[in-house]
Amino acid sequence: MDILIVEDEPLAVQKLVKLLNQTDPTCRVLGATDGIESTVDWLKSHAQPDLILMDIELSDGQSFEIFNLISIDCPVVFTTSYDESAVKSFQTNRFEYLLKPIKKDELEQVLTRYKQDRSPKITSADIDELVDDLRKQSRQPEFRSQFLARKQQRLVSVDAADVAFFYAKEGVTYLYSRDKNRYVVEYTLDALEEFLEPTRFFRINDQFIVELRAVSRIHSYLNGQFKINLESGGIVQDIVVSPDRTREFKEWIGR
Repeated sequence: MDILIVEDEPLAVQKLVKLLNQTDPTCRVLGATDGIESTVDWLKSHAQPDLILMDIELSDGQSFEIFNLISIDCPVVFTTSYDESAVKSFQTNRFEYLLKPIKKDELEQVLTRYKQDRSPKITSADIDELVDDLRKQSRQPEFRSQFLARKQQRLVSVDAADVAFFYAKEGVTYLYSRDKNRYVVEYTLDALEEFLEPTRFFRINDQFIVELRAVSRIHSYLNGQFKINLESGGIVQDIVVSPDRTREFKEWIGR
């Protein structure tokens, strides 16, 4: 198997060449490039290899740009130091990848797969989808720290830290605070789920989103379900956790 290495760190190139020799001595490294421009130049002046091992962060930008500049007909395996959330993007888009530091057994598995079943070429459209997914994965969600709420004719700002739970009934969403005040908020529970920090708030059924500290007691219920008591709001007792949320509720409450 003839291989091109795209990597901007000389030491990383040396380690990868050594690892390839240890894993499969029949592999032949045709060359090593360190950037977008040098890789495009190499591919224009050489026959395409059987496989490219391509780092993402290069000396002159991200290697994704290479696919917009030249058509690559051979399989590509990305080598990356990205975190676990970003790696999901590679899995979702069915891209082969190796996490740094590269392990011998993982490299061996990749080489074996490509010898048995060569993957189709990667197009610039494929890369665009991957890049878009990576951006979504890396984007940090913005959670609300305050909510504008209405009590009778008065508008007040309620800190998220002071919320005990949200309750929806007949098209109206109520905010119950820890000091047992009730307010109206102009959000559905579906919208609130996007605004609330998931480690602190949980949607237990179609009517309630509860704050972790507001759960005072948990009771076993029918068919493995749970009932919970809320310490704030007073009027609400024994709320049943929806059957389809029971497993997630156990994980949430046990964090």
